[in-house]
Amino acid sequence: MGTVTGFKDLQKTLRDAQRALKALDGTIGTVEFDPTDPSSVKDAIGAMERMVAEKTLLYRGNALVENIAGQMKERYRTGILERAKGVK
Repeated sequence: MGTVTGFKDLQKTLRDAQRALKALDGTIGTVEFDPTDPSSVKDAIGAMERMVAEKTLLYRGNALVENIAGQMKERYRTGILERAKGVK
């Protein structure tokens, strides 16, 4: 009969992911930018990425949290770029 290990690690990963999701729930922050100014758009994307990173800092190294944070950053980045594109 074999031994299953790693269940405690999985539980911790899932617990941390749940905490990170709570931290990311609701308003993460607000960015303002000039959609006609590429450097302003770039700065807004950077600010948004830092906000998400700050909310998930305690869970760095948790692959599940990092994946979710990466997806959020990409979604918000796309939203900022779409908003800027729509103004031009």
